[in-house]
Amino acid sequence: MSTTLLALLGFICWSLFLLVLMEAIRSKLVLTGAVVANGFDPQNSTLSPFMQRLARAHANCIEGLPLFGGLLLLALATQRTGVTDTLAPWLLAARVLQSSVHLASTSVPAVNLRFAAFCVQLVIAVRWTWGLLVG
Repeated sequence: MSTTLLALLGFICWSLFLLVLMEAIRSKLVLTGAVVANGFDPQNSTLSPFMQRLARAHANCIEGLPLFGGLLLLALATQRTGVTDTLAPWLLAARVLQSSVHLASTSVPAVNLRFAAFCVQLVIAVRWTWGLLVG
């Protein structure tokens, strides 16, 4: 399995992990009677700050998947994973770091670190786009 494919699978697995975590917590809240089943909104705005950050971290992954996953899929489909293989683990690591910091804190240093992790992903995406266009 190529590094590109592993990174794509990792991105999907991370997104799924965040969703399962959110739904497990929501299920507990419903089963314990803390929240009625129809008492949730997409942002978890009526829940704890952690749940609100979890909803955003998951949404960030889903928002990024078409772009980052699309580039990985394009490389796979065109058999040009040489463009993406080297940086694919770094993209995944930056995504996991971004989400993890998002879950942990909203302090200024945490937000700056989260933004830096996102910038790493953007730089990688630009590099891949260029490599797939002209390479």
